[in-house]
Amino acid sequence: MIVDGVKVNFIGIDDATREEAANYVAYVRGRVSEPLKTINVKLCEDGMVDVSYTARGEKFERIRRITGYLVGTTDRWNDAKKSEEHDRVKHNIFN
Repeated sequence: MIVDGVKVNFIGIDDATREEAANYVAYVRGRVSEPLKTINVKLCEDGMVDVSYTARGEKFERIRRITGYLVGTTDRWNDAKKSEEHDRVKHNIFN
């Protein structure tokens, strides 16, 4: 079920209510600062629950240093600057 924009998955709990889901959302939000995407609530064998969550990815603009300039995109560059960037040696990024 979805509560306040967060998908709450109950695993091994068949009779969970919306109020319980809202309590888990409030519990996790009180402990983390990231915007939440999903919360998983799993019933363990000992009767306790395991609560895990995933956060939404933050949107960001890629900034690169090209030919001495910090840029997001090159769409406003003139033909000479675009040609200069095109002729540069590109290096691979290794993880």
